[in-house]
Amino acid sequence: MPTQTTVLLSTAYLAPVEYYTKLLAYDRIRIEQYDHYQKQTYRNRCTIASPSGPLALTVPTVKPSTLKCFTRDIRISDHGNWRHLHWNALESAYNHTPFFEYYKDDFRPFYEQRYEFLTDFNEALCRLVCSLIDFSPCLERTADYMVQPPPDTEDFRERIHPKKDFRTEDPAFQPCPYYQVFQEKLGFLPNLSIIDLLFNMGPESLLVLRNSCRT
Repeated sequence: MPTQTTVLLSTAYLAPVEYYTKLLAYDRIRIEQYDHYQKQTYRNRCTIASPSGPLALTVPTVKPSTLKCFTRDIRISDHGNWRHLHWNALESAYNHTPFFEYYKDDFRPFYEQRYEFLTDFNEALCRLVCSLIDFSPCLERTADYMVQPPPDTEDFRERIHPKKDFRTEDPAFQPCPYYQVFQEKLGFLPNLSIIDLLFNMGPESLLVLRNSCRT
């Protein structure tokens, strides 16, 4: 277990495996609501394994009226029929995995109904994933922006990022290889979206997360 008991994270759309190891390892999870929203982060994108390699799926957002808009105020856009496209991409990527058929009805409603705010959508998906993996992290949203977190809090708000290398940013995360349906063609792809782990490994996902946390 880390010496800090609390972890500070950004909101994330079907976050990578690294993110979920933090939900498992820390006693208290604080999800930042009052950071200024940034594009091209896990806040509104995830990476899955398509037959041709890693594929980024991005949730479109409504352009805020100010450059310094709090993440909590970011609204989801209906632009580009993205829900249909994301669901088709998930089906194409994971239809032949061992557990997609088992879990797909849990995820389908998220691509059929509308959520107004990105943070609400992300949190609902996160809670679903945790329930399917069978653990219950203590999730709470921040009440203000913490410029300097206290000593008992580890800050990963900007460290878990699609443009940063987890190997240097987070030595405590050592991804445990697991079965991936396209592994023979693509090799093992570490730190994809949590749904890659869930659809490939099902109930064993919890063990993989535990084995990916360096004590």
